[in-house]
Amino acid sequence: MASDTQRAIEAVWRIEAARLIAGLARLVRDVGLAEELAQDALVAALEQWPESGVPRNPGAWLMTVAKRRAIDMIRRNERFQRNLVELGHRLEHEDEPPEVDEIEDDLLRLVFTACHPALSMEARVALTLRVLGGLSTDEIARAFLVPESTVAQRIVRAKRTLAAKGIPFEVPQGAELTGRLAAVLEVVYLIFNEGYSATAGDDWMRPALCEDALRLGRVLAGLMPRTPEVHGLVALMEIQASRSAARVGPSGEPILLLEQNRARWDRLLIGRGLAALDRAEEFGGPPGPYTLQAAIAACHARALDPGDTDWVRISALYEELAKMSRSPVVELNRAVALSMAYGPAVGLGLLDQIVDEPALKDYHLLPSVRGDLLFKLGRREEARAEFERAAAMTRNARERALLEERAAAC
Repeated sequence: MASDTQRAIEAVWRIEAARLIAGLARLVRDVGLAEELAQDALVAALEQWPESGVPRNPGAWLMTVAKRRAIDMIRRNERFQRNLVELGHRLEHEDEPPEVDEIEDDLLRLVFTACHPALSMEARVALTLRVLGGLSTDEIARAFLVPESTVAQRIVRAKRTLAAKGIPFEVPQGAELTGRLAAVLEVVYLIFNEGYSATAGDDWMRPALCEDALRLGRVLAGLMPRTPEVHGLVALMEIQASRSAARVGPSGEPILLLEQNRARWDRLLIGRGLAALDRAEEFGGPPGPYTLQAAIAACHARALDPGDTDWVRISALYEELAKMSRSPVVELNRAVALSMAYGPAVGLGLLDQIVDEPALKDYHLLPSVRGDLLFKLGRREEARAEFERAAAMTRNARERALLEERAAAC
């Protein structure tokens, strides 16, 4: 019975944590304090629910307990005396559960606060996964292969920075919203990418991180339904996630896109992704970078056989994306698309133009792609050298093994 209650508490916490912290942050104007209050409420649930049972409205129960803890804390702490009358009155008179719209407003504020540009990217990722993803410090540390103490320090510093700078718990307006939204989407996609192709470690994929990023993206799409790039990002993640089961072999080895068994692609996720792409495109106007990448992913998803892939359209989409982003990584992907559409020599020609880009100096996919094109052109010795260079550069064990195999095949 206790184990059933324990599982119920874990499920409730996973669902309610972000809403609870968001609602508390609106009241106390401090994300760090809001998380502490939410954790206190969780401890109370762990103590009381095994005896009393899970309440009918567990989210409201947790909020009530957390608000009582807030009142007690304010009364005990002299630093908050000047806020006692105003804040205590507000907390004591909010007995009714907040309206759905109010909850959504709180969540949106929390998203933009956790992803504030005053924080480093590492701190934004850690704080977002902590307060919105509901992951523990240990889970975040394991996901990114860093010490738990490092993650804990990032989270503590992030909360201190938000408090010290007096960053308001609000959604920015006007031009500031555009810039901040880009930061929010970047954090979510970074989390997804780390799960989709792990930077380091023994596993090529970390599916739990993909799932967390997808969940955050879907929440964001629900909160900002008229923002095309939010739907574009969700579309991109849904379609990419659809390939997960086909991307690794029985022993965890990577399987490249053109060699994957497409019957194993998740058609439900593809359908969701294509629907999200339609929503992104229905607003009209020039597509943003995530929508363009989703359109590229859709070309692959619609091809039931690799030979049916519309590489000419993919090349054109990458060209549009390259004009927008001016990114050497985008040019690298465009070179692959051009090689598939017009031959490996064309792709290699573009690669040779960006081979000295400083941003690609330590990027293992540059020699990996170059090795592939040289192999197709019959230049085996050059290809072997490129594959060996790529294998030496990657920090992922599975990817290194694949590149070493390709070098040996030359």
